[in-house]
Amino acid sequence: MPKVHVHEYQMFSGTRKTLIKQIGDGSIIKRFDMTPLPKTAYDIVCPHFLELKWALGCPFDCAWCYLKGSLRHYPRGKSFTPKPYSKIRAHLMQLFRSLSSEPEVLNAGEVADALGGEHLRPPFSKFTIPLFQKQDRFKLLLLTKSNAVNNLLDINPHARVIVSFSLNAEPVAERWEHAPSVRSRIEAAKRVFEAGYETRIRIDPIVPYPQDEWQRHYKELVDNVFSEFFPSRITLGSLRGLQSTINEAQDKSWVDYLTEPSNWGRRIPFDLRRETFATIIDHLQKRHNYDSVALCKEPVLMWDSLGMDWRKCNCNCMW
Repeated sequence: MPKVHVHEYQMFSGTRKTLIKQIGDGSIIKRFDMTPLPKTAYDIVCPHFLELKWALGCPFDCAWCYLKGSLRHYPRGKSFTPKPYSKIRAHLMQLFRSLSSEPEVLNAGEVADALGGEHLRPPFSKFTIPLFQKQDRFKLLLLTKSNAVNNLLDINPHARVIVSFSLNAEPVAERWEHAPSVRSRIEAAKRVFEAGYETRIRIDPIVPYPQDEWQRHYKELVDNVFSEFFPSRITLGSLRGLQSTINEAQDKSWVDYLTEPSNWGRRIPFDLRRETFATIIDHLQKRHNYDSVALCKEPVLMWDSLGMDWRKCNCNCMW
């Protein structure tokens, strides 16, 4: 029986909570806590969340995929590699039996595309969603660039599941993302939304491309989403690159945008990054009366400059 490890964490609010750190060896369930609690304006805001590391890798091949760097020492690199269902089940059952009463989300899309296993027998969704439905303290977050949602539509009930689609502006996706088209992802999101799933989106990584037209394309992306469904939450992230990712990338054309160093890799310059966020947030508010927006891995200074309270961060990976 895998052991439940707990740890006392300081929250953004200043309070302290004892939360699950990992189950067993941490190879399946582990808290992402690589970002210290922000103390300066330049520190990254990223709430600590639970990962469900049920697989490694991704069937898609986006030019800037950080898995190319983080999985570079694995025998199969970033090739999609599922883990044994028996071990996943054992670690989930131990988590569900734990005395933790804190409602939490388990992100199944941090080190793998969460719908990358829909071809397995049984598909990952049909294996794992029924397990989550048997308890009421944890939710499963399926973060994906896939459009393979047919299995999800067959599963009921699914109240303990959040499906989040990673989207981008059409020119950006066409140049650097080797994944299903943005239009097909939006259509897939509409289908799961209409089936009753909580549906979120990430617009990440935002790239100011083409130089003179990126504002129009990102506004069109937002309008295309809202013409089909109403996301419960939107998280915005800008292009960034850890050196390990840059080293392993074959197409490095995107690296030209990363001229600013930070404590989370190289980034687009602050002022331009802020402009991209402000453009999308302003359009969401004025055109769609929408304000359920958070930032991904941005420093306190960025949150403050946009008039957003980082201490109340409700980003994609949170409850």
